Amino acid sequence: MNIKRALTIAGSAARGGAGIQADLKTFQEFDVFGMTAVTAIVAKNPRTGTGVFPQSWEAIEAQLVTIEEDIGVDALKTGMLFTKDIIVNVAQWIRQSEADNIVVDPVMIGKMGSALLKEDAMEVMKNELLPLATIITPNMPEATYLLNGMELNSVVDLKEAARRLIDLGPKFVLVKGGRLTGPAVDVLCDGKQFYLIEAPRIDTIHTNGAGCSYSAAITAGLAKGQTVPEAVIEAKKFITAAIRHSLTFKQGVGPTYHAAYGKYDETSCRVTVEQL
Repeated sequence: MNIKRALTIAGSAARGGAGIQADLKTFQEFDVFGMTAVTAIVAKNPRTGTGVFPQSWEAIEAQLVTIEEDIGVDALKTGMLFTKDIIVNVAQWIRQSEADNIVVDPVMIGKMGSALLKEDAMEVMKNELLPLATIITPNMPEATYLLNGMELNSVVDLKEAARRLIDLGPKFVLVKGGRLTGPAVDVLCDGKQFYLIEAPRIDTIHTNGAGCSYSAAITAGLAKGQTVPEAVIEAKKFITAAIRHSLTFKQGVGPTYHAAYGKYDETSCRVTVEQL
């Protein structure tokens, strides 16, 4: 059986809605074989003093070497890397790997309030990791951090942010407009044109893991041979369905429902292409 292989290099989220747990659920929905290299364990809870437990580079490297030598990789994504040392080492590993499709989700703050990137790691991410990316997928706060405080209040601002972020080296930039009002519009840019990808906005707070799952869906699409715009558009449909049918449990922000895209045929999005 010939199945494509997707790797997530990210944190483990104990609640199951984000991080590698969300990525693996997404990979399964897209019929790709998912693999993980765990960079940290995240367990945000008022009773715990520290909610993030980073792994040593020795442990992370062992996972990556095992994956590369035993399985191979058609596409990979990075999520929570947390420290500058992990970012530097992961970037070095990517440079010598055979992976062609690199999705960088510049994870910084979790839905449950955990700080998922150390302050001194930002410049390292910009200089070492972003230039390696096929596509980066910042949300609005992440784009603001990457652009040293640029305010984002409209689709026009998202387009300008995407244009500026291309200058950091990735081939494509997807700036997600989840915090705007009106329709849910994301802006994809390749340095030559913009793709405005619009879907209905879902009125819910239960979006834990949405960014992880969105980028994982893009990774799965790239692994299966889709172009970047094709992968992003399908991923947008996937995450819109997952948010529409999001779950609620005992407390906190609930997770998206990864099976929704395959179970409910009700998702569409509008794509507009504009020249830069």
